[in-house]
Amino acid sequence: MKFQFTDTKVDSVFGMTDDIKKNLTYFNTNKDTISILWNQNNTPVTLEIDNTIIELQPNQLITTTYLHYVSYQKTEKPLTVFMFNRPFYCIRDHDSEVSCNGILFFGTQELPIVTIPEDQKRKFSTLYEIFIDEFSTSDKIQGDMLQMLLKRLIIICTRLAKEQLTLKKLNNEQIDLVRRFNVLVDEHFKTKRKVSDYADLLFKSPKTLSNIFALYNQSSPQQIILSRIALEAKRLINYTDKQNQEIAYDLGFNDPAHFSSFFKKMTNYSPTKYRELYKN
Repeated sequence: MKFQFTDTKVDSVFGMTDDIKKNLTYFNTNKDTISILWNQNNTPVTLEIDNTIIELQPNQLITTTYLHYVSYQKTEKPLTVFMFNRPFYCIRDHDSEVSCNGILFFGTQELPIVTIPEDQKRKFSTLYEIFIDEFSTSDKIQGDMLQMLLKRLIIICTRLAKEQLTLKKLNNEQIDLVRRFNVLVDEHFKTKRKVSDYADLLFKSPKTLSNIFALYNQSSPQQIILSRIALEAKRLINYTDKQNQEIAYDLGFNDPAHFSSFFKKMTNYSPTKYRELYKN
């Protein structure tokens, strides 16, 4: 099963399939595609994201953005995927409505995996059936209806994520601060390396940020910034033909030797050794 809605006037695309590996070439995916992946099987599904093997358990969802490199080569079972681009639904522009930025999407933590609780399985199944029905109904308001359904799906997943992804220790204001920090790091990590840079953007003190993240998880704000730089370096090594010197300059390092030292500290490998071991 595969569906795709397009609006050529604004280049918007929204697709859904119950088997992404089988139907991937059908979709008009591009550099700004965002996806919600859902394992509707009774057994785990394997996929690879940024060179990391993910075992998605039954009734779990995971989200990816155009910043991720996703491979379905190891995926042997059907995997349901919703995929959309910014013209169809911009999660940044609609952040005040769904509050998903920095939690479901564009976060700097580990990939967000959400588990559907037993008492909500019927809700997700019903929503899925409504998606199928709406994709099958071609009229003037189809795009609006699909956008409304996608918004509902994102909101439900965000609520679950806030409960499950160690955020329940925080109040709403603290959660909002965490997710805004994550989004800002994703936007500025190449040019802003200090916690104080982000504290200024958030109108908070560096100490306030550190204290809140101590409640959130074990990574400090500074560790999150450095990890984001290292992740981008890995992506550039794995998925581009750029050499170490060019990658260093892309990431804001004035000295390639400094970049090499940083990368080895973060990964235990020099950029050259990492390339030999992991380059696809």
